[in-house]
Amino acid sequence: MKEMSRMNEWFVPKFGPLKFRAFIGMLFLPYTGMCVSFAIIGSLLSPTIIWDRVYAIIFIYFFSVGLSAHAADHIGSRKIKPWGSFFSNKELVVMTTLGISVAYATGIYYMVNFVPLLWPVSIAEGFFLFAYNLELFGGFFHNNVWFAISWGSLPVLAGYIIQTNSLSEITIMVSAMAGVVSYIEIITSRRYKGFMMQNTKPSSSRKLESQLKIISLGTILFTIALMCVRIGLDV
Repeated sequence: MKEMSRMNEWFVPKFGPLKFRAFIGMLFLPYTGMCVSFAIIGSLLSPTIIWDRVYAIIFIYFFSVGLSAHAADHIGSRKIKPWGSFFSNKELVVMTTLGISVAYATGIYYMVNFVPLLWPVSIAEGFFLFAYNLELFGGFFHNNVWFAISWGSLPVLAGYIIQTNSLSEITIMVSAMAGVVSYIEIITSRRYKGFMMQNTKPSSSRKLESQLKIISLGTILFTIALMCVRIGLDV
């Protein structure tokens, strides 16, 4: 099993104890932020916005993706352990269980009381969380296409459904666009990791890092701007 330190990544804090820095790094906050942003965008497509549900979908995706999925990815990785030996298997299992438990407890409250149509998306996301990150079924689902669907397209649908308990043509179109953006991000990320592992072509890795910053931070900033517009319209 290979270990590749990612402690020098741009999204890892340069301060604090090593384990704290590794934990923040393992959350992959810019990429988690992209996924959360797609869910927010889905909610903002609703004609009428119920803001507590926007906060709920943020909460759900942060814990399920940011914490649970990334901890599970570290457990299931067959080739590379990017965070080395900072976390024991027991700690990773606890993080995975805690993240998905908090996310589903929140989601179930809304699904039972308000938005039953969210169940299919919720079940699909739970399946991908384990199938993708633990590389189940011989790693069949651990590829760029399923990544784009589970972390790009489905969050948009979830965000809209939690507001309306329905789907719309525009939401499906935006969902497909989010999938494309996620696909570009994961391809760029894999190329970037390849250069980092080989420790070659630093100029190429810096260029890819810049592209990743533009994709992830651009998505987050766009979503924040969109939220500000909708809040202004609702005032």
